[in-house]
Amino acid sequence: MKIEIFENPVDLGKTAAKYCAEIINEAIARKGEARVVFSTAASQFETFKALIELNIDWTKVEVFHLDEYIGLPEGHPASFAKFLEDRFLCSVTVKKAHLIDGRGDTKKVIEYLTREIRKAPIDLGLIGIGENAHIAFNDPPADFGTEESYICVALDDVCKQQQVGEGWFPTFDDVPKQAISMTAHQIMQIKRIISIVPHAVKAKAIKATVETQLTNMIPATLLKKHPEFLLLLDKASASLLDSSKLQ
Repeated sequence: MKIEIFENPVDLGKTAAKYCAEIINEAIARKGEARVVFSTAASQFETFKALIELNIDWTKVEVFHLDEYIGLPEGHPASFAKFLEDRFLCSVTVKKAHLIDGRGDTKKVIEYLTREIRKAPIDLGLIGIGENAHIAFNDPPADFGTEESYICVALDDVCKQQQVGEGWFPTFDDVPKQAISMTAHQIMQIKRIISIVPHAVKAKAIKATVETQLTNMIPATLLKKHPEFLLLLDKASASLLDSSKLQ
């Protein structure tokens, strides 16, 4: 694990976007295409804004995203597929985007996503870390044992409250109870993982992730087992870290 800390979310997002562009462009130069997984949450706003301004041949990039609520009405502002469309896909033309359909037959959606993501290695994953230290919607206790690629999960209360706090839903009861999520196992198959985690509300989760040994009660601790894991923070999200543990 490598950690970098930035002054604010804007500086963090700009640097993260440059790192992403380097990885994507290297993959395109080497094999003619790149395959990426994007996190779609408020923590990624600045990165997407910077990313679409960089010199990348998106027509050679295949895009997946991590998760989606089950049962949201079409066009709901909290939809992660809509997030990707509004903040990224409307500005670039990609080779293909595999948007998760949370309104379709869940079994068939998971079968489709599994088939597509297993066709070839994923070069880059932007994997956010939630306030409960979840990765994708793998809330604690996360299933570290399954070797499936996507599963149906139940959202815990901390996760639901985060969605309300970020303004995606008016009340706790409005948050869907279930989602389709990429598994922890599938995330760990990604060649390069970058976690972009700004804001003070993530400080406790970051401290727990960095300073705790592997446990499915803090799902993000699994990322530390990945050989190419880069954790990008701002001063607010890094504010509770023990500096002696960063050496």
